Formats: sequence, C-alpha cells, structure tokens
Amino acid sequence: MAKVNVYSIKGEVTGEIELPQIFEEVYRPDVIKRAVISMQTARIQPWGSDPMAGKRTTAESFGSGRGAAMVPRVKGSKHPAGSKAAFVPQAIGGRKAHPPRVNTIYHEKINRKERILAIRSAIAATANKELVEKRGHQISNLEQIPFVIDDELETVKTTKETREIFKDLGIMDDILRAKKGRKIKSGKGKLRGRKYRTPSGPLVVVGNDRGISLGARNHAGVDVVEVNNVNAELLAPGTHAGRLTIYTKSAIEKLGDLFQQNRS
Repeated sequence: MAKVNVYSIKGEVTGEIELPQIFEEVYRPDVIKRAVISMQTARIQPWGSDPMAGKRTTAESFGSGRGAAMVPRVKGSKHPAGSKAAFVPQAIGGRKAHPPRVNTIYHEKINRKERILAIRSAIAATANKELVEKRGHQISNLEQIPFVIDDELETVKTTKETREIFKDLGIMDDILRAKKGRKIKSGKGKLRGRKYRTPSGPLVVVGNDRGISLGARNHAGVDVVEVNNVNAELLAPGTHAGRLTIYTKSAIEKLGDLFQQNRS
C-alpha cells in the first residue's frame, strides 16, 4: 500500500504511515447509495390519520328519483348540516380518499455484507482526489488526499484553537465554502426547526474523541466521528461519495482491522 505523510497540528510533516488495505476497495456508487438511503429511511417515523376521520356522520344516500346527486347526505332538516353531502372524499369534511397509514413500510433494508462493502468503498473514495473535487470541496491548499494528522488533534476542545489548526492545515477554505453556502430551505420545514440547509464540509475521523467534537462543532459543515462509528451517510452525504476527510493517525491504524467481511 502507498504511504502518506502525517502532519502535526501546525501543518508540519512529522512522519509517514502506510494506508491499510481498505483504501484499495473498488468504488461502488450503487452500493453506497443503497446504504445511505437505508440509513435515511430508518429514521422515518410511520404516521397515519385517524381511520374514522370524516366517517362519524349519519349520512346516507337518498337514492334515485329525486333529481339530485346520490351522494350520502346528513339526516335531518332542522339544523344547518341537514341534507348536506358528507362522508365521501369530494364532500366538505368528508374522509380522505387515500390517507397515510401507519402500516406503510418506509425502511429500505440492506444486507450486512452489502452495508460493510458500502462503508469500505466510501472510505476508499475519500482517497480519490477526483471524487473529492467533484463534490465541490476546496482542496487546493492540501498537499495530499487523504489527509492524516497527529493524534494531538483529538484533545483540542475550543473553537478558537480548531480555527487556527484548520487554517494551518489548509482546511479552512472548505469550511468557509460550507458557511457561505448556508441557505434558507423552501417548504414548511422552515416552521419546524429545520430552517437552514448547510453544505457538508470536512469530516474528522478520530481514534478516540477526547474533546475534538466540542472544539469542531461550531464550524459550519464539520462533523467529527470516532472511527468505530463511521458510516456510509457521513462518508457520502446525499449518497455522493468523496467527502473531504481528515484522519488522525490512530484512526488510520484502527481502520485496518475494522469493516472486515468474509468474501467466500
């Protein structure tokens, strides 16, 4: 396997490390897409309307012979609703024609080996410079892809410190891209606590989170994850692989033993 440089938090080369075999996995965008969609649909909470909505009425059809439409009509004549159409979908206050039902299955399931293959393929895609650039990440100031940094990064706990580190490493351009790309969504999501859409920025994969999640969480588009918990959706937001990913040295060392599968 190829060797890559390991950088300090000041942006200086401190040594080399050999990339594990997982970075040679075949790029499978079809499998990656299935794995991401499976994770997204697993979060959907089934819901449905009241099965009796619009049906709590005395309405019955008059039948033929009156020169009127044979829709069900409310019984009685001495109250405002008397003789008005009800129950049917085209009537005001009637039932829905095809209401949402709680027994609808939204979750797109995926096989275990297929999910592991997707993660392996998405990790390999983070080392493909063409795919990273195609996603729109700003990597002109980075000397190599994937970018490996010393484990000292895991202990940084403040936004001020991480800002200076990202500037020294050349990652700040991509964070600014994500910050400037923050847009107000269309639709009713604005009323429900999800007003903005922020583009995905760098992903920081660490061996052990010793405070870096606190230091990086205020930067637009930045996600931090321990290598044991990395998944296809983090590596390929929106099903598009090739996210700019920063690995710590310990994360690279652990990757060699993770996400193994029997290919027989």
